[in-house]
Amino acid sequence: MNSKLNVVVRVDLDHARAQVIAKGHITVHSVNALYVVVKRANSLKEGLDVELDVSHAHVDREALEMLHTASESHHLPQKIDPQQAPCTISVLAPRRVTSELRAQRPALIAA
Repeated sequence: MNSKLNVVVRVDLDHARAQVIAKGHITVHSVNALYVVVKRANSLKEGLDVELDVSHAHVDREALEMLHTASESHHLPQKIDPQQAPCTISVLAPRRVTSELRAQRPALIAA
């Protein structure tokens, strides 16, 4: 697993959309870097819809929950955005799960 975080941002100001694509391993610590990128994208235009695509990343369960909380509240964490600007963020969930999530699945037993 690549622990390096790779982030690409695509912005379409005409349609008020931005896409933040993250690859690598997203932890509770590195999720703050994603928040900063989302905040910068969000500041480009009022009412911008931001899509955070983590579908090609390994995302720790707690980090994914943090991302969903920001999506549901329409705000980034206060330590990232003290002004609490509205932020419409949708999260595309990961296809791969970390070992923490795998451990919660029942093991298959060969007969």
